[in-house]
Amino acid sequence: MAQLNFGGTWEEVVTRDEYPLTQAQSFLHNKTIAVLGYGVQGPGQALNLRDNGFQVIVGQRQGSASWDKALADGWVEGENLFDLASATQRADVVMYLLSDAGQIAAWPTVKANLNAGDTLYFSHGFGVTFNEQTGIVPPADVDVVLVAPKGSGRSLRTLFQQGKGLNSSYAIFQDVTGQARETAKALGIGVGSGYLFETDFKKEVYSDLTGERGILMGAIAGLFEAQYNVLRKHGHSPSEAFNETVEELTQSLMPLVADNGMDWMYANTSTTAQRGALDWRHKFREANTPLFEELYDSVASGEEARVVIAANQKVDYREKLNQELAELRESELWQTGQQVRKLRPENA
Repeated sequence: MAQLNFGGTWEEVVTRDEYPLTQAQSFLHNKTIAVLGYGVQGPGQALNLRDNGFQVIVGQRQGSASWDKALADGWVEGENLFDLASATQRADVVMYLLSDAGQIAAWPTVKANLNAGDTLYFSHGFGVTFNEQTGIVPPADVDVVLVAPKGSGRSLRTLFQQGKGLNSSYAIFQDVTGQARETAKALGIGVGSGYLFETDFKKEVYSDLTGERGILMGAIAGLFEAQYNVLRKHGHSPSEAFNETVEELTQSLMPLVADNGMDWMYANTSTTAQRGALDWRHKFREANTPLFEELYDSVASGEEARVVIAANQKVDYREKLNQELAELRESELWQTGQQVRKLRPENA
């Protein structure tokens, strides 16, 4: 594994150079890999593995929208597309990629059809870490591993098709065969990871839930709304407020950060922007650190898991979710966004 220095902290990572795809193919050449679930992560991981030459089948509830989606992607019923129980029985590696709520519901079926010596694979530590609430306790005679791409399944697939890859974490929860680590690395490279960094199931889910509720989704959406609303309150037009809040960030500045880092982006903006940003970042950090501590504590205590599980068990959950998403979509902020996106040169 490669030794990399991250700002003074040394970390071992697995790159494609020291663990090439050919090595992953060789290690898993006689293994049948079942991807259970074809919703968010399932399609990207299944299609990438198939395109990389692995023996892949898909397990999904027949008659569902995801079943139809799998058929549309070229999976063939009875050949490489089966119900969950049949796919699990046929597999040496069972990739459990249903939603967290779906994993809870399907666990009795999947557990009953696992074979001794199988590998049970997750892309999220939720079910195992919060097993007192989920009931997901892996059998003692299977390997249990995790590979968690740091992005959506759609992004994993798109970057793979471009010859790129999403970075992924990997973890070993249970190693019965003595080959769990090798299996995790091979699968991580197989699904198209850029590089792999090691974690454990608990740290993965703690960081993931914190990130989703924080910078990645919750915090950024809240900051967008706060700045947009303040600008509108003070008489700025929807176009001006949206461009200064969202469009410039996503279309101009974040690509610079992604390619070169925050310091490079700062160095390539005006001196007025530099001075103000350098000063105000301290205020935003200090104001938000207590909120992030509160968020992390809520994740680590299991409270966030409890809220998620309880919400998903309500019969009207999907209806309420659609109402909340409609409220977000129909707000002036994001209605403005729809119009601004149409005016981008590539859409004109």
